[in-house]
Amino acid sequence: MIDQFQRPLHDLRISVTDRCNFRCVYCMPKEVFGKDFAFMERDELLSFEEMTRLARISVAHGVEKIRLTGGEPLLRKGIEELVAMLAELRTPAGRPIDIAMTTNGSVLALKAQALKDAGLERVTVSLDSLDDATFQTMNDVKFPVAKVLNSLDVAHSVGLGPIKINMVLKRGQNDQDIVAMARHFKGTPYILRFIEFMDVGSSNGWEMADVVPSSEVVARINAELPLDEVAPNYTGETSRRWRYRDGGGEIGVISSVTQSFCHSCSRARVSTDGKLFTCLFATEGHDLRALMRGGCTDEELSTVMAQIWRARTDRYSELRSAETGQLRASGKKRIEMSYIGG
Repeated sequence: MIDQFQRPLHDLRISVTDRCNFRCVYCMPKEVFGKDFAFMERDELLSFEEMTRLARISVAHGVEKIRLTGGEPLLRKGIEELVAMLAELRTPAGRPIDIAMTTNGSVLALKAQALKDAGLERVTVSLDSLDDATFQTMNDVKFPVAKVLNSLDVAHSVGLGPIKINMVLKRGQNDQDIVAMARHFKGTPYILRFIEFMDVGSSNGWEMADVVPSSEVVARINAELPLDEVAPNYTGETSRRWRYRDGGGEIGVISSVTQSFCHSCSRARVSTDGKLFTCLFATEGHDLRALMRGGCTDEELSTVMAQIWRARTDRYSELRSAETGQLRASGKKRIEMSYIGG
C-alpha cells in the first residue's frame, strides 16, 4: 500500500498515554503542562484491545514494525500486557512483528524483565546529557542521570537490544555535551543518536537559532573521534549512521530540520485517543476510535485506513526547509509531541 508519493506503509507508532513524569523543555514545558493541565480521562484512551485491533489491520496493510510511545509509555498500567498481545501478530508471510518502545528510562529498570518476557525486542531511551545539572534542567523535574544509566544497564542485561539512546540537542542548553556523550558511549553496546530540536507542536518555543545542525554535530565529534559514514540499515531509516574509524561502534544523527527525509517516510501514528496521523507535524488526525466504538467492522476499518494512507501527501519538513516563515505565519497549531509520541 503506497501513498501519493509512492511511500509504503511500513511502521506504526502507537501512543499509549499522554502522561509523562518528565517536563522536558522541548516536549512538555512546565509553563504549558503544569499541575493544572488536563490530561485525558481513562475512558478516552484506547484500550489495549483497540490498539491491538488497529495494529492487526495495519500489519495486513504492510506494517512490520510497531513502536510504543507516549507521553511516557511505562506509566500506562499493565503495558507488558499490550506488548504480549502485539507479540502474537504475524505478517501475511508469517514473520513476527518487530516491537520496540521509546522511554525516558525513569522506571525501565523495574519493568525491563517483564517487557522482555512479554515480547518487547528493543528500547530507545531518551538521555539529553550526562551532566546532572544539565540533565535535570532539560527534564525539569530534577530526575538524576544515574537512574537512567542504571536502566540502560538493566535493559541490556535482560536482552533488550540493540539499545539506542536519543539526545535531543538545544543550542545553549546541552550542545556543550555532544563530544562528552559520544566519548562516554563509544565502545559500549549502546547506539547514541543526536536529534535536531524540532518544531513539533506549538508549546516548546521552537526557534531555528536553537537548532544544532547534524552536520555540526558530526564535525565536532569527528574532530576528536574520527568517523566514517556508513550505509543505512534499511530504506526509510531516519538516522544517518557514522562509524568510529577505530571500530568503537557508531553514532546516528536525525536531521528532520536541516536535511528532511520526508521522501522516504513510511510511518503512521495513532494517538492516545485513537486518531490516525500520517505526519509528526500534522494539525489534525482521523478519528478511528469513533469508528471502532460505533460498531465499524474490521473490513470497514481496513478500508478507511487504506484510503487515508493512499491519499497521503505529507512532506512538512521539506516545505519547512523552503518556506519556514510562511508556514509558521499560517497560525495553524500542530499536535504536541506528548500527544502523538515521537
